[in-house]
Amino acid sequence: MTATTGAGAAPPARNTPLALARGLLTGGVIGASPTMLVVGAVIESVPLFVTGVALPAIYGLLLFLSGAPGRAREAATAPCTALAVIESRELLGDEAAGDVAVRFVSTVAPDTAPAYRVAFTQPVHPADLPDHRPGGVVVVQYPPDRPWRVRIVKRPTPRWEERAAGAHLDAAPGPVLESEPDETGAVGYVRLLALLLAAAGVVLLFRADLFDEGATAQPPSPTRPSVSSSSSSSTTVVSAASGTVTLGPHQSFLDKAALRRAVASLSTGTDARAALTVVVQDRLLSVVYAPTVSQAPAFDPDSLPYERFPSLVGEAKRSLGVGAPQTWQLTVERLTGSLTVRVGVTGAGGTASLEADGDGTVVRRTPAH
Repeated sequence: MTATTGAGAAPPARNTPLALARGLLTGGVIGASPTMLVVGAVIESVPLFVTGVALPAIYGLLLFLSGAPGRAREAATAPCTALAVIESRELLGDEAAGDVAVRFVSTVAPDTAPAYRVAFTQPVHPADLPDHRPGGVVVVQYPPDRPWRVRIVKRPTPRWEERAAGAHLDAAPGPVLESEPDETGAVGYVRLLALLLAAAGVVLLFRADLFDEGATAQPPSPTRPSVSSSSSSSTTVVSAASGTVTLGPHQSFLDKAALRRAVASLSTGTDARAALTVVVQDRLLSVVYAPTVSQAPAFDPDSLPYERFPSLVGEAKRSLGVGAPQTWQLTVERLTGSLTVRVGVTGAGGTASLEADGDGTVVRRTPAH
């Protein structure tokens, strides 16, 4: 069987009221959360700081719950089955660690629609890798309304297995579909506007505390020390309750040893302090310290698996289906008794997260929805 493929029409970009509303809320959360962390650290407001940490988690939970009806409808809808030819593949993990995440670029040739190219990531057992070589024809399935969510069928029916064995497919021309259709400029504009308004709103709401603290210029209390320093590369603010480090342009806490050095700089000249939470974004580090007499579940910041953090963020960006990642946040806490490292990623395909233990070993993945 030989199939001639043609370029399918790309799905239209999203510009619906729902997409605009989601852009508005997402921009507001992205703008408000880091601003709350910084303002809370500067004015030493633990409730404001904790709100900044919890806001993205609450928003992610609301997105998950709002998407439940759609996921239920999708589960009740029979998927489309088609043949696909593998154009290329890229292993994203270690074959010795069980199932390995593989990024495929394939041409999908539906029976009743034009063929199209798609990129997707799927875990594959190392023993099955020889069956998924470039040029091979496989059987795939995808939701009728989401053709980018392609998955290779591990055990196709005999009829489809016979079709795949005798098929020859040519690669389709055109771009590679990686996730949901790109949002229009209107959605991006609304998100940016919401981000700026949310950040400005937090600063204006607490402007009295911010400017009064700067105007009085009183020496810090012995029981509530506060130290602030800055350089061309970073800005550090340390108090009895928290510490923050903000990196300058063209730097990232994913750079080698950058995060460990920043955490160490917050405790320079002081006794080692246990932390309640550590929150990391690309250029912003925030640490909330446990009170001296507190019985809260704290941990030693020096004991964290810093060398694993870049790979955890990279895995969350690549393998959880968020498409082109826009923001990420790594949170460390032990509220449940054991140390938990949680990485959340937001992109065009939605919000996703993974959790790891105190050694940096992934224990749970929540794909984009």
